[in-house]
Amino acid sequence: MTLALLTDQPIIRKSDLLTSDWWSQQFASFTPGKTALVLLFALVAGVIVSLVYRKTYRGVMYNPSFTTTLILLTLVTAPVVMAIGSDIGLSMGMVGALSIVRFRTAVKDPIDTAYMFWAITMGILIGSGTLIISLVVVATISVIMLALSFVKLRTSENYLLVVHYDPSAEQEISAELHHNVRNYRIRSKTVTRAGAEMTVDLRMRYRSDIVGRLLDVQGVHDATLVSCQNEAAV
Repeated sequence: MTLALLTDQPIIRKSDLLTSDWWSQQFASFTPGKTALVLLFALVAGVIVSLVYRKTYRGVMYNPSFTTTLILLTLVTAPVVMAIGSDIGLSMGMVGALSIVRFRTAVKDPIDTAYMFWAITMGILIGSGTLIISLVVVATISVIMLALSFVKLRTSENYLLVVHYDPSAEQEISAELHHNVRNYRIRSKTVTRAGAEMTVDLRMRYRSDIVGRLLDVQGVHDATLVSCQNEAAV
């Protein structure tokens, strides 16, 4: 059985590439102007998604390259959908390829996965030609995410603080924690000849520069703040 029968698509011969009819047929459905318009809308939508992600990010270590990835996902998906058109078989193949990208990429926070699917969805909407719908969707989801982020700011978040210090500075460290942290609990404390280490559970409603304040304390060698949100790799 030939490849043409399997895919229900005609085989492109070398002679076809030299005919003007073949080129006219290609540009009839895939004009440079339409391509530029789709890429422009995809860029705008990708930038909006990345800005919302940056604004609503709640972790400790912000990764700027992830925002670039969101923009690139939108830009790549849109022309792929344009090329596919109404071909169901190719559409299913694209969904499978995107699934491979999703499950082969380690994502620390589940919300990052949602933003990846959001960027891909915007690319699909824009590539399919529904430009107005895509603008409505990206604007609506942006407002919802910003609103949810504002509500979340009113709740406390859990952090883990690790401090290496001289034992003589422990009283001043406790005073800084008492004045700058809403609620904290000492999880462990280790004292050696070289110094001491303290691990503290923190609950903070608003992110504060507790690490910088502790480093200003005489006798504190270093301090590390880690978010205790669910950041297991998927």
